[in-house]
Amino acid sequence: MTMRSPILNVMVNTALKVSKGLVRDFGEVEQLQVSLKGPADFVSSADLKAEEMLRKELGKARPGYGFLMEESAETVGDGQHRWIVDPLDGTLNFLHGIPHFAISVALEKDGEIVAAMVHDPIRHETFTAEKGKGAYMNDRRLRVSARKHMNEAVIATGIPFKAHADHPQYLGQLAAVMAEVAGVRRFGSAALDLAWLAAGRYDGFWEIGLSPWDIAAGLLLVREAGGFVSEINGGHKMIESGSVLAANAHLHLPLGELLKRSKPVGQPEN
Repeated sequence: MTMRSPILNVMVNTALKVSKGLVRDFGEVEQLQVSLKGPADFVSSADLKAEEMLRKELGKARPGYGFLMEESAETVGDGQHRWIVDPLDGTLNFLHGIPHFAISVALEKDGEIVAAMVHDPIRHETFTAEKGKGAYMNDRRLRVSARKHMNEAVIATGIPFKAHADHPQYLGQLAAVMAEVAGVRRFGSAALDLAWLAAGRYDGFWEIGLSPWDIAAGLLLVREAGGFVSEINGGHKMIESGSVLAANAHLHLPLGELLKRSKPVGQPEN
C-alpha cells in the first residue's frame, strides 16, 4: 500500500468527509428531477455546503494557507501557499442526476502546483499526485496511455456553454479532431477528464474557457503520470488563460497542431 504524505492525507480525508454530503444530496437531486420546482436551488445549496466544509477542514489543518475557490472570494493567506478548490466539478451533471462529478483540490506553493487530489464520490476513485512523486488512483500507480497514432486515440473535451467561450473557434477545433481520431468524448467534468487521462482511459484532452479550480489538480495528475500539458497555442499559463491541451508524449504535438490549424466554423474566408 502506498503511503501518502501528511498533506495528501489532509486533502483526501477532507474530500472523503465532504463527499458523504454530496452523495446524500445527489440522491435527493435524483428525486427532485420529477418535481415541478426542479433541483437548481438545491444544487446551489449542496455546492455551497461542500465548499464551506472544505474551507473549514483545510483551514483547520493548515491555518496560514490562502484559498481560491469557485463560490467565494479569494483569501490571500501567507502569500506562499494557496488551496485551489472546486467543491463540485460537474455541477450540471449533478443538477440532472448524472453520476459523473468530482471534488478537486490542489495545493499551490509559490505559484506552482505541488499536490493534487480529485475524488469521484460515485465510483469511489481518488486520484492523487505530488510533484516528483508520481500519480495514483487509490493505491495504483498511474501512467498515461502509450498509444502513438491519432486514428487509435480517444480524446476528451469540454463544450463551451452560453457566453463562456468562442463557439465558432471551438466547433472548428472539434471538426478538425473528429476527422482524425477514433472517438471524442464529452463527459462534463474537466477535473475527471484530466484524471482519466492520467489513468490512461483517454489519450488526450483539450478545452478552452476553463477556470483555475477546474484544472489545477488535473494538470499535476497528468504531468506526474508521464503526460504533457500546455495551452493550445503552446504556452504554459493554463491557470491564467483557461486554455488546456493535455496528452501523452506521442500525441501532444500532433493534437496541438490539429487544433492550431483548425478554422472557426461559420467565419467567412478572406
